[in-house]
Amino acid sequence: MPKCLPEQVVPINSPLYRGENRLLIALTGLANSGKTTIFENVASTFVRAGELTGTHRPYQECSVQVGLDEISLVDLPDIDCLQHLRRDDLAALKYLLWGNERPPVSIHETQEPPAPFAPPDLIIQVVDASSLERHLELTLELAQLGRPMVIALNRMDEARRKNLTINIESLSQLVGVPVIPTTAITGHGIWELFTTAIDTVRTQVCPLPLAPSEYLAKALTPLNHALNKRDIHTAFRVPHAFLLQQVAAEDHYFISEIQHHFPDRLTELLQLRDVADEQTPRSLAEEIHADRHHQAATLFEKVTRIGGPYEKRSWRYFLDELFLDPRWGLFGSLAIFAVILFMVFEVSAWLDTLTIAPLIEYTEQWQPSSISGIVGRGVVDGIIGMMGIVIPYMLPLVILLVSLEQCGIMQRIAFVMDRGFHHIGLRGGTAASFLLGLGCNVPAIASVAAASKGRERVIASLLITFVPCSARSAIILAIAGKYLGGVGVFIIFIATIVVIALLGRLLNGGKTKTRPGVVQAIPAFALPRPKTVLRESWSRSQDVITTVTPLLIAGSIVLALLAYFGADQIINTVFIPITDWCLGLPVVLGVPILFGILRKELSLLMIYQALGTFEIDLHMNWIQISTFLLFLTFYIPCLSTVAIMLRTVGRKYAAYSIALSAIVALFISTIARGLMHTSQFFGV
Repeated sequence: MPKCLPEQVVPINSPLYRGENRLLIALTGLANSGKTTIFENVASTFVRAGELTGTHRPYQECSVQVGLDEISLVDLPDIDCLQHLRRDDLAALKYLLWGNERPPVSIHETQEPPAPFAPPDLIIQVVDASSLERHLELTLELAQLGRPMVIALNRMDEARRKNLTINIESLSQLVGVPVIPTTAITGHGIWELFTTAIDTVRTQVCPLPLAPSEYLAKALTPLNHALNKRDIHTAFRVPHAFLLQQVAAEDHYFISEIQHHFPDRLTELLQLRDVADEQTPRSLAEEIHADRHHQAATLFEKVTRIGGPYEKRSWRYFLDELFLDPRWGLFGSLAIFAVILFMVFEVSAWLDTLTIAPLIEYTEQWQPSSISGIVGRGVVDGIIGMMGIVIPYMLPLVILLVSLEQCGIMQRIAFVMDRGFHHIGLRGGTAASFLLGLGCNVPAIASVAAASKGRERVIASLLITFVPCSARSAIILAIAGKYLGGVGVFIIFIATIVVIALLGRLLNGGKTKTRPGVVQAIPAFALPRPKTVLRESWSRSQDVITTVTPLLIAGSIVLALLAYFGADQIINTVFIPITDWCLGLPVVLGVPILFGILRKELSLLMIYQALGTFEIDLHMNWIQISTFLLFLTFYIPCLSTVAIMLRTVGRKYAAYSIALSAIVALFISTIARGLMHTSQFFGV
């Protein structure tokens, strides 16, 4: 009996925001603050977009998972201030105040609410740290709305380039809301931003608006008392401090609503406003704006200074530039891709020659003639096949990828790849699994099963079967490299990328319900610990070994018995509709196609055996060679891949994968054959 792991208690914050109870968080701020970049960093594979009612101001909304919690995140149009807004900007303010819950003052309006969802549970103001002072004016206004609030102090990298030092803790204390430094373009601070936002809602702490200057507060005292009436508050449903500011500034919308709903009080309120106006050196509206500007400037001076301790750029900074900067992030990912390819074609191939190749050569001397001997040989071939997957290809790649995760590099690649993977209905977190598939599809699918669930797991598993593993790549390089040249090899590999992208879109077509986006943490760089790497690598590999080995041995026995009973002609005859009718290939290639299901590299050896020569161009022209390679690249996954799919996604989707790969392989190779014949006919 296996030992049971000790029970672990995982603390869960209460309440848990999921499903219908998920939070609604609004991103707002001035133009070019980076709020849309933050939204795109965490967005799901399906984003709902629209325009605020009666305007041309676009918004975006999607579901996002933050740990165990879920939120609906809304990216609102840019907004500069909250007073004297035009119709388009006024719609954004109305959403922040009321959402789709109309207050009594707007019942007479004929248009729908500005947006088709509830008011936000929390506001995230995205602030440009390199231009902090002008953003703080909007902060002071938003603080009057009476909703929980968090400031994303974005573009911290730009602030450092300008030699600005900002006291984050002091700013948070002065404005009364959490302030989280972020660099949206590289993903730094995004995880902390959203976890802090959720914790802020849990504590139900709202910012206290800064009081106006003493002389201004004194001038507004009569107007303040006149506005502080229950029926007015019931009609507007806004915090009193905000209503006072809007009326005192003679905001067009609020004055018009008072005239419409409280015409008998408008005269008194305007008279009191004029009295306050006479007590200020400038017009009251200008004085309110000047006072807010002064408060923002004072805050800026208290928390910001030019210069600071010199921070020498370390290797961590340059690695982040390589992996996370939009200009260089792709090159960093390509560098890791090159390391994976080197591992597959150099290190793993070298390990294969040291370990599995001698075993295969030794067992080739055993040619049993009895049924029991054939079964025994099938068992041995199955075990060697399993070892051929695990020793040279799976374990080295798993160890490499686990080490990269421990270093924090794979999380950065996932962040960079996230937007690209959204186009095929996946998230960047599956990028590591696709890279692992270059060595072997088996551990790649196992990796997807451990890191995802539901529809995403199924789609990623189906797509990984089209990633050219080391065995398929060996066939492509051996045959295409010799007979089609470098261009032929390049075209085949590009074809796999195109097919994976198109299938991803196809498999997600027409689906409006997708998994939420995920807030990805960008961990600090760290050196991997050998014991942790080995333990995690074995944990990810052991299930693959126990699942795949029995089915691989069983398949090997079946194929060995077929060969023993001389079923070659039967197999070739059965495959005639594929080999001859569809692909125009020699009929004798039916056996290599079937036996390639056991292990893909067997197809290469059996091609030579079936044709009776290592020079296959003596029996096949360049069109036939190209057609056959395309078919082998996409057709049915090997038995070990099918076995792991049975374990991870079930019989239904394993069968679906087999059917899908067969259809895609036939479709691609048949279409390509027709195009090549056409180009040859026209002399292209």
